[in-house]
Amino acid sequence: MALMVSNTLQAQKAIKVNVEKISRIFNRNVTLPEDGTTLTVNEGPGAGGAWLRLKPAANAEIEVELKGRDMHQRSFLGIAFHGQNDSTYEAVYFRPFNFRAADPDRVRHAVQYISLPDHDWPKLREQYPLKYEQPLNVSLNPDDWFKVRLAFADGNVTVYVNGEDKPCLQVKSLSSHKSGKIGFWTGSNSPGEFRNMTIRRLGKD
Repeated sequence: MALMVSNTLQAQKAIKVNVEKISRIFNRNVTLPEDGTTLTVNEGPGAGGAWLRLKPAANAEIEVELKGRDMHQRSFLGIAFHGQNDSTYEAVYFRPFNFRAADPDRVRHAVQYISLPDHDWPKLREQYPLKYEQPLNVSLNPDDWFKVRLAFADGNVTVYVNGEDKPCLQVKSLSSHKSGKIGFWTGSNSPGEFRNMTIRRLGKD
């Protein structure tokens, strides 16, 4: 499926992101293996992660591989964008422990959009059930790497996994901030691994 943006936004060349290029780490520690291809964020209380040393992005398409773990309530990981600071940003994240859960309600909570500080997941789940969180279209091993394509453009946020043509999540942005930092994100008590990231800016951004 083609990326759905306005005709005024033209995709630029995809640029591979060096995961070592961190501008700021918040509420976490990060490590890199000797080959420098995979960034690991440790677990800790509260949300945390690492902002990348990139030009702020308004409209972009990001591809990245993520790896969490199959531990209930201890694996939340994804990508933050339009970041203003360590507590004001949008994010799309995954709950790998729900990918193959026996409870169908948990399966429906596999991927989540949030816009902090005003629209965290409890508020969104209560006020807009199953609008800002969805199941996946494919079966994924919660302990294995999976590929994510995240596009944010013209106020739309669209998420695909493992090369699927159909998005697993498509929502309108809830943030008033139209540009900002991009970073790796993990939730409370959750580590995460990140590799093979590319970014394609859209428009003149």
